[in-house]
Amino acid sequence: MKITDIKIMNGPNYWSVSRHKLIVMLLDLEEMEHKPTNSIPGFLERLHKLMPSLYEHRCSEGAPGGFYSRVKEGTWMGHVIEHIALELQTLAGMDTGFGRTRETSTPGVYHVVFSYQEAKAGTYTAKVAVNIAQALADNVPYDLENDIQTLREIRENERLGPSTASIVDEAIKRKIPYIRLNRHSLVQLGYGVNQQRVQATVASTTGSIAVEIACDKEETKNLLDASEIPVPKGHIVYDEADLQEAIKKIGYPIVTKPVNGNHGKGATTNIRTWEDAVVGLRAAKQYGRSVICEKFITGRDYRVLVINYKFVAAALRTPASITGDGLHTIQELIDIVNADPRRGYGHEKVLTAIKVDDFTMDILNKKGYSLNTIIEAGEELWLKPTANLSTGGTATDVTDFVHPTNVFMAERIARIIGLNICGIDIMAENLSMPLSETGGAVLEVNAAPGFRMHLDPTEGLARNVAEPVIDMLYPPGTTARIPIIAVTGTNGKTTTTRLIAHIVKQMGYKVGFTTTDGVYIQNQLLMKGDCTGPVSAEFVLRDPTVNFAVFECARGGILRAGLGFHNCDCAVVTNIAEDHLGLGGIDKIDKLAKVKSVVPKTVFPKGYAILNADDELVYSMHEDLECKIALFSLNEHNAHIQKHCAGGGIAAVLENGYVTILKGTWKIRIDKVTNIPITFSGLAEFNIANVLGATLAAYLQDFKTEDIRQALQTFMPSPAQTPGRMNLFHFRNYTVMLDYAHNTYGLRAIGKYLKTVPATHKVGIIAGVGDRRDEDIVSLGMAAAEIFDEIIIRQDKHLRGRTEEAIIGLMTQGIYNVNANKKITIIKREAEAIDYALDNAQKGSFIVITSDVIPDALEQVKNAKAKEDGAFLETIG
Repeated sequence: MKITDIKIMNGPNYWSVSRHKLIVMLLDLEEMEHKPTNSIPGFLERLHKLMPSLYEHRCSEGAPGGFYSRVKEGTWMGHVIEHIALELQTLAGMDTGFGRTRETSTPGVYHVVFSYQEAKAGTYTAKVAVNIAQALADNVPYDLENDIQTLREIRENERLGPSTASIVDEAIKRKIPYIRLNRHSLVQLGYGVNQQRVQATVASTTGSIAVEIACDKEETKNLLDASEIPVPKGHIVYDEADLQEAIKKIGYPIVTKPVNGNHGKGATTNIRTWEDAVVGLRAAKQYGRSVICEKFITGRDYRVLVINYKFVAAALRTPASITGDGLHTIQELIDIVNADPRRGYGHEKVLTAIKVDDFTMDILNKKGYSLNTIIEAGEELWLKPTANLSTGGTATDVTDFVHPTNVFMAERIARIIGLNICGIDIMAENLSMPLSETGGAVLEVNAAPGFRMHLDPTEGLARNVAEPVIDMLYPPGTTARIPIIAVTGTNGKTTTTRLIAHIVKQMGYKVGFTTTDGVYIQNQLLMKGDCTGPVSAEFVLRDPTVNFAVFECARGGILRAGLGFHNCDCAVVTNIAEDHLGLGGIDKIDKLAKVKSVVPKTVFPKGYAILNADDELVYSMHEDLECKIALFSLNEHNAHIQKHCAGGGIAAVLENGYVTILKGTWKIRIDKVTNIPITFSGLAEFNIANVLGATLAAYLQDFKTEDIRQALQTFMPSPAQTPGRMNLFHFRNYTVMLDYAHNTYGLRAIGKYLKTVPATHKVGIIAGVGDRRDEDIVSLGMAAAEIFDEIIIRQDKHLRGRTEEAIIGLMTQGIYNVNANKKITIIKREAEAIDYALDNAQKGSFIVITSDVIPDALEQVKNAKAKEDGAFLETIG
C-alpha cells in the first residue's frame, strides 16, 4: 500500500462542513485491493489482539463490535486503516470519532478521511495506521506502544496548555471564533477590530506594567508590604556573602527563589542548613542573577485566583507525595500512585504521573533514602519541593471555604498590582480564617496563573474559571465577529468580490478582501498572487484594522485545506461550469457543485445564501441549506424567481433595463444597467449577473439603495479596480481587451460581448491549461474558433503536467473541429505573442488577450499604449 497524498483540513470542507479538523489521505491499496479482510487468514484475530479497544467501534452496524463484524464479513483495507487511525489517537489521549473512506474514480485508490485534534499527530497517525494494517496483513509483530507514546509526545508538544485550551473551549461554546497565532499559547479570539488575544492566561487587556511588577518578586513584595498585606520578610541576594547576611537577619528556615521566576522554577523551600542554602542559591541563579531569600512560612500551600478583580476560585495544593506502607519500596509506591487511572502523561488527564527527577533524588538524599528504601507505614514523603500539578502534585478545591476577609484581601491585591488575571500564592494553616489570625502570608502574585488546578481539582468542585475571562474580554452586548461576505462559483468570483468590497468601502467600512490577484486591506495590496484560499482569509481576519471582510473562495483552497473561516453572514454563488474537473478527485460537475456548496453551507441561520437562479446546479443548493435564501437572475420571469418571491422571498433581477430588487411582489429599482460602468453599457451580460449578486449582498446588509447606486456608478472596469477583468485599451487603429478568462464558459461570455463590438477583425490570444481534461482543452479551442477570426496560441508559464506539444495539439484539434481553415499562429511566450498581435494589428481590429500573468500583461499593454501616445504627441507637436 502507498500513500500518495495527505491533506490537512482546518475549516469547513468538502468532506464535512461541521467537522473542520480532518486528515484526507489518498491511499493506493495496490495489491491489497484484491485482498478484503476475510481473505487474509487470522487478520481479525491479530487485529483484536493488537487493538482490543476497537471492539467499541460501532461502524455501520450501530452497536459495539460492529466494526469487527465488518472485518469478519470482509471489508477493504482503507476502511480498516480509517478505524485504526481513529483508535490510535484515542489511545494516545486524543479522542476523535469521525471517519469516512471513499473510493476514487481510480480503482484501488481511496480517500481515507478521519478527524484529528493536533495536525502533526494526525499526519503521523495516517502513516503509522498504514504500517499497522500492513503488518497485520503480513502477520509480522508490531510495537504499538511505541507509536502511542510518540503520539503522546507530539500531543504535548503541539496542543495548547490546559489553561489556554479552557479559554478557547469557553469561547467556542459562545460561538466566538479563534485563531492560533503560533505553535505555543498565543491565541486570537474574535476577528479583525473585535479581536482579543490571550497568551497562556495573560490577556490583551492585561497591563504590561502589572505583568512586569508580578515578574519582579521583590517589587511585588514591597508594594504589598507598603499596603499592609502580610508578606514574608526577605532580602535580595547575589552571592554567598549576601545570603549569609540575609540569613543572619531573618533566621532559618528560609526559601530561595529567582526574582524573575515562575511556576516554582529554581525555588527551594524549608532550607534549614547553610549547605542547603548554598545549593538553593545555585538553583535559583540558574534563572537569573538576583535571588530572593525570605523567611519560610509554615502552613499549607494555597492558590487564590482573581479574574477581572473578582475572587473566582481557591485551591489547596500538595506536592507529589507517597505514603509508606512498610512493605513497598519508594519506587514501588511511586508506581502504585502512577497506576491511578486519573494520572497520565503530561496534561492528558486530571493528574500528571510522578516522574523521578533531580529534585526527587535531592529530597531522598537529604533524608538518607534511595528509591529502594522501604519507608514506615503512615509516613508521608513529599517527592517535589513545590506543589505544581505538572510535576505530579494534587489540588483540592476550597473556594467555598475562603473567609470574606481573605476574599477582600485577594481582590485588593489584584488592584494593587493591576493584574486582571491574577494568581495569589498564600501560605497559611487555612483560608477559612483571616490571615491576620493564622499568621499566614502572601508569598507571590503570579501573572499567567495556571487554571488546571481549578478546572480539574483532585478533590472538590471543578470551577469553570475560563468563563469570567471571556466575560471580561467580551462583556454582554459586545461582539467578537466582523461581517463576512464570501463569494464562490466558477466564473465571476473576482469581479463580484471586488464590487462588493467597493460598495462596502463606500459605506465607510475598513474592508479586507481576497482575490485571485492578491489580498487587500483598505485597498492596499499586501499579498500578491492567487489568494483565494484559507491562509489569505485568515490573514484578513487577523488584521486588527479590518471591520468588514469579503472573501473570494476558490475550489483549490476548499479541497486543499478547507475554508479559512467557520461561518459567514452572506454567501454569493455565481455559477457552476466545467472547469478544473479531474483535479483532486473532482471529476464530475455535480462534485464540483458540492465543493462550491461548502461556502453557502457556512452561512449563519439568520444570514443569506445568494444563489444564481439561472444556473440549476447553483439553485439546487438551496435544498441543503439552513440559512435564508435570496436569488438573482437575468430574467425577471425566471420560474424559480417567481415562486420564491410569491412566497415573500427577496431577489435581484434585470428588469426593463434596471437592476431591480424584488421584495415579495414589490420592486425596488436600484439603477439603469447602462449607468453602471462595469456592464459596458449593458453589453457585458456576465457582468450584469455579477452586479445582481453584489447588489443583493449589499441590500441584505441593510445598505441604503441610494448608497448602493452611487457605489455601482463609481466602480470602473479598469486595471486599477478590476485588473485582468475586461480591461479595455483603445489604440488609434485597434482595441485591446485583457481578461483572465481561462475556461470555455468564460471565453464564451467574452464571445457574447464581442458580438456587440463593431470590429472588422477579431484576434484571440489563448492558451490551454495543462491540468484540465483533454475534452476541456479541445472545448476551449472550439469556443475560440467560433469567436475569433484569427487565433494566436501561447503557453502558460506552468504546463501543469503536460508537454507544450500536447496542449497545442489539443487546442488545434478543437479549432479545426470548427473551422479547418482558421488562421492559427503559435507563439509560446505570452509577451512575444502580445507583441506580435500589437505589431500586426489590422485597422479596426479587436484583440483579446487571455493572460496567465495579469500584472505583466497589463504592464506590457500599458507601455505599448504610452509609447503610441508619446509618438502621437511628438507628431502633432
